[in-house]
Amino acid sequence: MSLMVSISGIRGIVGESLTPDVVVKYVSAYAEYCNRGPIVIGRDGRITGKSIGHIVSSTLLQMGCDVLAIGVCPTPTVQLAVERLHAAGGISITASHNPMQWNGLKFLASTGLFLDADENRSFWQIADRPTRRYQPWNKQGTWKSIEHEIQKHVDDVLHLPYISVEAIRKRKFKVVLDCVNAAGGAIVPSMLRVLGCDVIEMNCDQSGIFAHTPEPIPENLTTVFERVKKEHADLGIVVDPDVDRLVLVTEHGEPFGEEYTVTSATHFVLSKSPRGEKVAVNFSTTRAIDDVAKVFGATVERTPVGEINVAKRMKEIGAVVGGEGSGGVILPRVHLGRDAVVGIALILQQLAEFGGSISEFKRTLPQYSIVKGKVELGALNADSILNRLAKHYASAGRITAGDGLKIDFLTSWVHLRKSNTEPIIRIIAEAPTSNEANDLVKKFIGELTTP
Repeated sequence: MSLMVSISGIRGIVGESLTPDVVVKYVSAYAEYCNRGPIVIGRDGRITGKSIGHIVSSTLLQMGCDVLAIGVCPTPTVQLAVERLHAAGGISITASHNPMQWNGLKFLASTGLFLDADENRSFWQIADRPTRRYQPWNKQGTWKSIEHEIQKHVDDVLHLPYISVEAIRKRKFKVVLDCVNAAGGAIVPSMLRVLGCDVIEMNCDQSGIFAHTPEPIPENLTTVFERVKKEHADLGIVVDPDVDRLVLVTEHGEPFGEEYTVTSATHFVLSKSPRGEKVAVNFSTTRAIDDVAKVFGATVERTPVGEINVAKRMKEIGAVVGGEGSGGVILPRVHLGRDAVVGIALILQQLAEFGGSISEFKRTLPQYSIVKGKVELGALNADSILNRLAKHYASAGRITAGDGLKIDFLTSWVHLRKSNTEPIIRIIAEAPTSNEANDLVKKFIGELTTP
């Protein structure tokens, strides 16, 4: 398995593609890219994070950077700390939703945003140089532990003008919470209790030993579904290891749908905003966003997949809310990054105001079904295949080629793209029914694998 290097940072299997040499190569280059300024570092809690964190810290210190260490915390907490501490950059030690044998590094600009395509190119050019200039003994950086960044993150969220802690407390939500034994355990249980929730914790110990495959998709969450039903909970809340994705479970122990996380947040924020606001999401996000935006007189812009692509566009157009359909909510009033903590507060406030159950609320939203599949890259020439399909379907639908290939049909769409984080081609299809969406995925798996 080769190292994955993309706009989402670097990640690989520890001891195989992600080795100490690789960490030193990229971290030393990043220190140079940041002009050897102070760097915030945090980690998602997985078992290899501590040892990799030592390598990251030591490399930065040898390069002359001051290290501001905030420990086990969400990636969005690292983003906020970079802004708050006026750092030159930040590194989140995480492989996000990848399995336990993986780890990686997400690199942040001084704005708290991830490096964009141009910034990454400059960074990678430095990384590919054969030598690095380390500092002498009297010019090395200093290491400092920074406390309370998690609490400041929570405070930022709970002080949003449309969040009423008292209103949420009155609902006395009973919540089953799964943090997959990673960084979510450091922030979500305590925030939910501040909000008056009865919290039933699953996998919240921050041991880094994942109780199940960490990507928060339905096939990995069957134990959560059963627990919600057993406990007669109002809802289930699931976050991925670095807490930038939020997935919800209805009171019936059924998936709320990760696409409906950002749809619900968008509905809520637009309902509190003047008409005519703007929203930004990626090409793979549900059409329900467009329907919700229309109700509130808002406009939607779409970008290639990747948090930085959405965040940059949101900043450019002044969008009030946005994100990605994988459960990633971006609320600029807190910061321009996907943040499950933000998403949780918005959803609970929305349910408190709605007054009914989460499944009843979902029925008020536009109804679509998204089905996702994947094809291993192997020896496939993805670019050649996607070019062939673009020509073949040019007369059948609207073609968008800015990020892989998206084909918009009259009542459905399919998006085919190389993953930023795994050696696969992702297939995302949406239609009015799950059967239609499933048929689209099966059809295009065949199209991708047939010469």
